Amino acid sequence: MNRVRFVWQRRPSGPAADRLRRVVDGVLSRSGVDGADVGIVLGDDALLERLNREYRHVESPTDVLSFPDGTRLPDGRTVLGEIVISLDTARRQAAELGHGEIRELEELVLHGVLHLLGHDHETDGGVMDGIEIELRRELLS
Repeated sequence: MNRVRFVWQRRPSGPAADRLRRVVDGVLSRSGVDGADVGIVLGDDALLERLNREYRHVESPTDVLSFPDGTRLPDGRTVLGEIVISLDTARRQAAELGHGEIRELEELVLHGVLHLLGHDHETDGGVMDGIEIELRRELLS
């Protein structure tokens, strides 16, 4: 069984934890991963800009960052890592794309989990993009 831990620095406009947890579980189960711990932090543009600058040397906010871990815990579980999302950017993107805020958060969580699993859309020639499109069709309402 996988576990998802939330840190709510910013709160979505409606209930989101169950839907986001289902996305994490869906991606992990389809990837054959069980016994993983995933952290999700919902923050603001300032947090994502600071993290983006510190870890990627990019001077702007972004929508989602993933921080893989891989630590094996004494009970056999694995800390897969943490996903940090800017709720500010998610809200703007949702409005631009014409869907709800929670749906945008689901898409960002899905994207983040794929990065935690080692996928990299910047270097894989479209492999991650294909997986992400397929998982969106399967998992998102």
